[in-house]
Amino acid sequence: MCHRGAIRGSSEQQRFAANASHELRTPLAITRTLLEVARSDPDRDTAALLERLARVNDRSIELVEALLLLTRVERRAFERRDVDLSLLLEEAAEALLPLAEERGAELIVSSAPAPTSGSEPLLGQVAVNLLHNALVHGDPNRGPVSASTWLDEGEAVLVVESAGAVLDPVSVDTLVEPFQRGAARTRREGQEGAGLGLAIVAAIVRAHDGTLHLTARPSGGLRVVVRLAES
Repeated sequence: MCHRGAIRGSSEQQRFAANASHELRTPLAITRTLLEVARSDPDRDTAALLERLARVNDRSIELVEALLLLTRVERRAFERRDVDLSLLLEEAAEALLPLAEERGAELIVSSAPAPTSGSEPLLGQVAVNLLHNALVHGDPNRGPVSASTWLDEGEAVLVVESAGAVLDPVSVDTLVEPFQRGAARTRREGQEGAGLGLAIVAAIVRAHDGTLHLTARPSGGLRVVVRLAES
C-alpha cells in the first residue's frame, strides 16, 4: 500500500533531481560551445575566452557547493552552540557592503541581541543569503534594504526587507523552492544565481526547528521573517 506522503516526497525528489541536472548541464554546455568556437576560430581573442570560461567555471563550482550544502543541511549534520543572530547579521552586512555600494543600494541594519542555539556557520549563511537576495533582487531606486534582529516572546527574530516591484502574494512562497525563478521574482540584467539561495535558507531554518515567512510588501518588494527559539 502506497502512502500519499511517500508518493509526494518521491515526486519532489525527482523534480529536484531533474532541476539540479538541468542547472548543472547548462554551464557545461556553455563551456563546450565556447571551446568549439575557439577551435573553429584560432584567431579568437584568447584572453576574452579564458575570462568567460572562468566565469562559467565559477558558477559551476558555486552551484555544486550550494547543492552539497543543501544536502548536508537536510541531514542535520551539524553541531549546535549558542549564537547571536545580531552578530551574524552585522558580519553579513559588512561582508556584503561592497555589493550594496556597487548597486547603489542603501543598507540599513538594526541589530538588537537575538540569542539562539544552532550552527553558527549555517545561521550566518541565512543572514548572508537573505541580505544578498534583497540586494540583488531589490530596486535601490524604490527604497533601501533593511535588516534587523530582536527577541520576541522567547524567539530570536531576523527580518530582512527590500523595496521593488509589486509581487504576486500567491507565488511568493514558491520562492523558497529550489531553482525557482518564476514571475514572482523580478530579474534584471546582470542578476545571476542558481535559484538556491532562499531554498538553502528555508532548509537551514527548518533544520533548526524555526519558521520562515515571506510576505509581498503592499508597496512593492519582499519581507522575510525568520524565527528561532531563544537560547
